[in-house]
Amino acid sequence: MKSDSYVDGFLLAVPTANKEAYRRLATEAAQLFKEHGATEFVECWGDDVPEGKLTSMPMAVQRKDDETVVFSWVAWPSRAARNAGMKAFMDDPRCPKDMPFDGKRLIYGGFRVLVSA
Repeated sequence: MKSDSYVDGFLLAVPTANKEAYRRLATEAAQLFKEHGATEFVECWGDDVPEGKLTSMPMAVQRKDDETVVFSWVAWPSRAARNAGMKAFMDDPRCPKDMPFDGKRLIYGGFRVLVSA
């Protein structure tokens, strides 16, 4: 990944029973993000995400007992490409609207790449 790349990061809790529905949603979203300029799209299903006492990923997304923490990112060539691509993604009529998770607990942000090895 180049140093001027830009990454959107996401952290969320998905009902464990919705894993396959989430996989389908992510697969559709990946195709659209790539069509709109993303260079990489990665979804990670939590496997070893410990509970914390002060902070933790499960605490951050208010994970319930029947949910799994998901961490994902979308890489873009630049912030300008991300801004244009994200707008095109959101405006695309194929953009998924029905989410198999509580979007109010989704944490996201945009990041400039500092180190890529």
